[in-house]
Amino acid sequence: MENNPQSLSAKIIDVIIPAYNEEKSIPLVIREIPNFVRNVVVANNNSTDHTKEAAEKEGAVVVFEPQKGYGKACLTAMDWIKNQEVQPDIVVFLDGDYSDYPKEMTDLVRPIINGEADMVIGSRAKGQKEAGSMTFPQIFGNWLATTLMRYIQKAQFSDLGPFRAIDWQKLLSLNMVDQNFGWTIEMQIKAHKKELRYTEIPVNYRKRIGVSKVSGTVKGVIGAGYKIILTIFKYW
Repeated sequence: MENNPQSLSAKIIDVIIPAYNEEKSIPLVIREIPNFVRNVVVANNNSTDHTKEAAEKEGAVVVFEPQKGYGKACLTAMDWIKNQEVQPDIVVFLDGDYSDYPKEMTDLVRPIINGEADMVIGSRAKGQKEAGSMTFPQIFGNWLATTLMRYIQKAQFSDLGPFRAIDWQKLLSLNMVDQNFGWTIEMQIKAHKKELRYTEIPVNYRKRIGVSKVSGTVKGVIGAGYKIILTIFKYW
């Protein structure tokens, strides 16, 4: 894990990484996570490769979730954290495909540590994207979803980016339930409705390692788009 300013060590910070067949990328992700993080919890979402072994070799805690689904994996990791004797102050969500830059976690958690926000979304729309890192369906889907949220829920977001930090107790208060593609937008809508203080910071984005389980297939694109739109109207 990377070195970071000592001032950040005052808070207990855990990281959740949902992962499905990420044996090639997960070691790179874990190695770049700042060393102020207490636990890196990888939710192995019924992988058929060596994701578990690769993550454990880098010092991560690996929990197993047999039911496929992004949200389901996140919920399983949260359950593990709930069972720890000492609860974290902040939880960071991060993808396991090496498309995010874990080093940017320092900037991501700072508004929460400084008491300026309860939740911080890493916005790819405001950062620098490597050419080809986001497909047209991803870009359009994010634009459509954030536009609908702005007009329907009056929520001001520019992205549904998976790289995000949130106060742990505030996260528990959201009573997250989505087990699939609606996870990120459910969190943002509920945070807005509960009047949590939220903000966005620009984050950079690169081509992922391997094939995306969402944007890499027609079924994934359609399924994710349908679930995101459904979630927006569900909480209208």
